[in-house]
Amino acid sequence: MKWKEAIRKAAKALWAAIPMILGILMLISLFNILVPVSSYRLLFRGTVLDPVIGALLGSVVAGNPVTSYIISGDLLKQGISLITVTAFLIAWVTVGVVQLPAEMEFLGKKFALTRNLSAFLLSIIVAILTVLIMSVI
Repeated sequence: MKWKEAIRKAAKALWAAIPMILGILMLISLFNILVPVSSYRLLFRGTVLDPVIGALLGSVVAGNPVTSYIISGDLLKQGISLITVTAFLIAWVTVGVVQLPAEMEFLGKKFALTRNLSAFLLSIIVAILTVLIMSVI
């Protein structure tokens, strides 16, 4: 009988979260439509800070992994470095500034902030390590 109560509570919580989830999805979609990929080239100047800028941008625009392959190809065609694109993509799928309020509400403020901050920092570190490893192979 406890599992029935657990399922009922989970369904109720999910139903209550639907408006917030839809709002987040609409905000992400709107941002992705209003800011074309070609404008990203204006942000990246080929400096040491590019991976940080890429991770920041990826944290804000957020998206799904399937779309990231298309965007990464466009960014690389525009001459943006592989480290920057990798940091952008990792942050794109792991950090979520837009969905942070919902994450804090459902998982707790401390956990959500810690997870997002560590994912952001690791996106830069993993991008650098990935490109270094790929250049050695």
